[in-house]
Amino acid sequence: MRARYGIPLKITAGLTATAAAGIVYAAGFEARSFRLRRVTVPVLPPGMADLRVLQVSDIHMVSGQRKKRAWLQSLAGLRPDFVVNTGDNLSDPEAVPEVLDALGPLMEFPGVYVFGSNDYYGPRLRNPARYLLERAQGRHGLNGNKPVVGAVHNPWEDIKDGFDAAGWVDLTNTRGRLKLPQADLAFTGVDDPHIKRDRYERVAGGPDESADFSVGVVHAPYLRALDAFTGDGYELLLAGHTHGGQLCIPFYGALVTNCDLDTDRVKGLSTHTVGDRTAYLHVSAGCGTSRFTPVRFACPPEVTLLTLTARA
Repeated sequence: MRARYGIPLKITAGLTATAAAGIVYAAGFEARSFRLRRVTVPVLPPGMADLRVLQVSDIHMVSGQRKKRAWLQSLAGLRPDFVVNTGDNLSDPEAVPEVLDALGPLMEFPGVYVFGSNDYYGPRLRNPARYLLERAQGRHGLNGNKPVVGAVHNPWEDIKDGFDAAGWVDLTNTRGRLKLPQADLAFTGVDDPHIKRDRYERVAGGPDESADFSVGVVHAPYLRALDAFTGDGYELLLAGHTHGGQLCIPFYGALVTNCDLDTDRVKGLSTHTVGDRTAYLHVSAGCGTSRFTPVRFACPPEVTLLTLTARA
């Protein structure tokens, strides 16, 4: 006996079993298989001492995620010189206390932060195929799509209060400074381009020349933000948002970035060039997922420890 369209039942059953096993692996194992990635970036001025930067992004905390919380707490043992949080801490409006608890040990270190769309608004159930359609049509977030109606507003103010109380510097369309024992660092940040909250004109003008080094920070690595930072002379840009593609094809890579960045730079260290200026770009693959799509495939959740070294 054969299935419809002439496909043998054994093949149909085999494909179904393979798909089910893939979903179990992606949701039950890989989405919880947290990794620390180490990257060296030769970007500092000659003679400057190395700096160790822990970039945390796209936690997407949901109440009850004890393993993720404990893993994030353990990262304080790395003793970074400073922390950069590139947003999307929430995927559950009830999870603010758990976000602050998870990051509590890291907030003992100097840090800076920007927010992402999921800090401001709760996630919505979406067909994953829409990401492919939006990529093909050049539409992402509020960039070309209709305004969102009936969005759930997250209590982002409570996260901000917690970060600020710990001394972390808010870079929402503004500049900030961290004076470390070994360096005086300047930061310039913009709010999330994915929901058109970025206002680069408020921070334009290039790196602060009175600092030892300057860093550009943004949640979603849209080209307009990267172009603005790079064109202004920043040499290091940090971003998140992409989840590294989240569902990737082994030996091929990501299908989408959920912004207008190309898939070749969906995660990790690369460069961005505007005219005769080039910046290092690091895009974190993040350590979470939306609660409506709690799966990862060929793209494990991660946090990155970047060692900034002097240029040769």
